[in-house]
Amino acid sequence: MAEVTNELMYELLKSIQQEIHALKNGQGDIRQEMVSIRLSQLSSQNDVHNIYGILARHDERLEHIERRLELRELAEAQKPFDHDQ
Repeated sequence: MAEVTNELMYELLKSIQQEIHALKNGQGDIRQEMVSIRLSQLSSQNDVHNIYGILARHDERLEHIERRLELRELAEAQKPFDHDQ
């Protein structure tokens, strides 16, 4: 069996230190990727929120138009409004 010397321990500790440094660098890369994914998710969530707002405004406009059409039909008692004309 090989004798354990200070030089051998020093080389072993240097190797462990290099591996820990590589792990820390990898962890930093993963952290950056997670931040990027989180920002992308927030952007998508904001887009969906904006779409819901636009749909709500369109819904309000359609309701307003439908109410006006119903009022017109009531005013024209002799002939209901024909959507095909």
